Amino acid sequence: MAANQTLFETGLPSLPSYTLELQPDLFSWISDFWLSLIAPVVVYWVLSLTFHAIDVYDLFPQYRLHTPEEITKRNHASRYEVARDVILQQVIQVATGAVLALTEPPEMTGKTDYDIAVWATRVRLAQRALPKILGALGLNATAISKNLVESHPMLAGAVAGGYYPFLTTETAGPAFAAWEVTFAKAIFHFIIPGIQFFVATFILDTWQYFLHRLMHVNKWLYATFHSRHHRLYVPYAYGALYNHPFEGFLLDTVGASIAFKATFMTLRQGIWFWSFSTIKTVDDHCGYSFPWDPLQLITSNNAAYHDIHHQHWGIKTNFAQPFFTFWDSLLDTRYKGKRSNKPSAYRKEGEKPEATSDKDE
Repeated sequence: MAANQTLFETGLPSLPSYTLELQPDLFSWISDFWLSLIAPVVVYWVLSLTFHAIDVYDLFPQYRLHTPEEITKRNHASRYEVARDVILQQVIQVATGAVLALTEPPEMTGKTDYDIAVWATRVRLAQRALPKILGALGLNATAISKNLVESHPMLAGAVAGGYYPFLTTETAGPAFAAWEVTFAKAIFHFIIPGIQFFVATFILDTWQYFLHRLMHVNKWLYATFHSRHHRLYVPYAYGALYNHPFEGFLLDTVGASIAFKATFMTLRQGIWFWSFSTIKTVDDHCGYSFPWDPLQLITSNNAAYHDIHHQHWGIKTNFAQPFFTFWDSLLDTRYKGKRSNKPSAYRKEGEKPEATSDKDE
């Protein structure tokens, strides 16, 4: 094994000082507190009423999952009942969100440069493992670094274990390389929030899958709570949150709150997460299979996928919501039959329709 020693044993760049101040609101005309409560409600109605207009004026009939007549004939709840119950759930959602937001510490600003420097320090420390890794591969980091120092000094410094003697501050102290700072900024501004968002979607998907499935397995839970949502055999956008109030609170509000708290999101991150979750839920119930809808292309858990669950022949499958379908795939609850409940006018020639009985479980 080639001998590998780091070329230095030197101090790290110092961390900048900082002064914390209260973070100003995102918009001058509304506080972040109220924005966190109102934004999911606003996006719900703006998006769902947009789909409602598309539905009423029959703008894209070729992408419908059901005919307009089916909405009237097969659904067991009036549009008034649906709107009333959705508003009730949103009142509960806003009240819970207010309590949740009040438990959050005041959001401060002024520490960003310090946090980026902390990540740059971690990047620098991680480089110290490179000589050992290269040595384990039979390579001499010191020799490689010396060969690169003239042509690629930054690469030479990284290979040497984060050795950059030519980088100094105005006071002749050690400084970070530009690439270290850029990478640290990417970690702080994009990678960490991205991981938080992804983990939050996983938590919400997990929470909703198992509770949703339980409400179908337990007959009392289904009859008492979840059957209300299944009065809509033909889902439409503003019926996305049509639930029994207790189910809506437990399944949606509590699930999203746990995902927010467990991932240590800031209130502003929560605004984006809750609003995006709302948009995805509305889109999953829109009743259309648009080939150009990005939310229906990114994940297979889309309007067509969830619509199957609302049919009597698919009600014991496709429990996953609202983001991905991995739990359905892992636990074998994904619908495996041929989906053929599209309007007859748009059904491919030779494709036989499924039965459309509307009996409950």
